[in-house]
Amino acid sequence: MKDLRDRVALVTGGSRGIGAAVAIALAKAGADVAVNYRERADAANAVSAAITGMGTKAIAVQADVSVATDVRRMVAEIEAHCGGIDILVNNAGIAHPRKLEEITEAEWDEVLTVNLKSVFLVTQAVAGGMRQRKWGRIINLSSVAAQTGGAVGAHYAASKAGIIGLTHSCASAFVREGITVNAIAPALIETDMVTSNPNANPNLIPMGHFGSVDDIASVAVMLAMNGYMTGQTISVNGGWYMS
Repeated sequence: MKDLRDRVALVTGGSRGIGAAVAIALAKAGADVAVNYRERADAANAVSAAITGMGTKAIAVQADVSVATDVRRMVAEIEAHCGGIDILVNNAGIAHPRKLEEITEAEWDEVLTVNLKSVFLVTQAVAGGMRQRKWGRIINLSSVAAQTGGAVGAHYAASKAGIIGLTHSCASAFVREGITVNAIAPALIETDMVTSNPNANPNLIPMGHFGSVDDIASVAVMLAMNGYMTGQTISVNGGWYMS
């Protein structure tokens, strides 16, 4: 089904892993997609090319989404090339596995800035247009770490828990304006970020194996299509945390 035809989506951190899978899945559902990247231009262009090969529009846009000036430039570029942003997937993030006693102040600040501040900045930048059009879908990538502590560290868990709080606040603020705001909380999805983490063992998952990026992408498409679900955290975690 092409239920998202004539919609424009922005996926931050869309050059690889979950972000790339979500970008492609939204395009398959009919959306035009802006693929944000910070450093991996070749990978982002490859995702964009895959999308245009399916017959929908795509653009790769460089920006550090934890920097306000970059965010404003990125949104202006997308609006100029594709139109107003209808669907925002806040996916960009980093993970530096550390024990609590090993986390430096600089590492704490970096993880909270990249993982949480970016969600605030990009949401703030696109919300005005969504309000004008009375339609929007905001999907924030949290983590099972927000619910269980996870396998990365306190800095990562805190950033992902903050995303859930921000999701609730924005969902309440936009609830009568045609804009839904939801979070997805994955656990140990088979990406470079997970497989490079020595603490990420599939035995932590009751199902006994890592999830796939497509497991997350299918939920993102569902949330983009659903107009009556807001303020929710959808757990995709192989049974690690049950709500």
